[in-house]
Amino acid sequence: MTDLIKAMASTNQPMTTFKALEALVDKTIGVKLFTLMEVDNERGVARRNYSNMPDAYATSGEKPISDDAWTQQVQGRQETFVANSIEEIAAVFPDHALIQSLGCESCMNLPIVVNGNVIGTLNCLHDAGHFTPERVAAAESLKQAGALAFLLDDFMTKGAN
Repeated sequence: MTDLIKAMASTNQPMTTFKALEALVDKTIGVKLFTLMEVDNERGVARRNYSNMPDAYATSGEKPISDDAWTQQVQGRQETFVANSIEEIAAVFPDHALIQSLGCESCMNLPIVVNGNVIGTLNCLHDAGHFTPERVAAAESLKQAGALAFLLDDFMTKGAN
């Protein structure tokens, strides 16, 4: 967490902080594909604002938030989603073939909650079976760092005075 705090104080924001968050996630639970998805509850859309594989998962554009089982779990009940096989991923995400082509067959989505609302998700993908109960428990410690990164991005987007 110390490296994330240092990153927040440096320039080139929010990218410096996002990269420090990725390093913290990798150190804590391990990650191959890492993205951040910002949620705009008022407008009902989500936007990817960071990806460590931007050629496969770009950071532009928005998509409508759908009312499905994943959304009910992650945004509604604010619970972490875990899929440890490509079949489990395919049941939820239509881009499962792309995910598998990147060498990922497990997924964990951590909801980042501030003031009672999910403001974003940390999306962590890795080899099949990677997200063991121990790693899922360890990931809980990443939610505070995730909240700091999303809040910094919001601060930078709205303009620092």
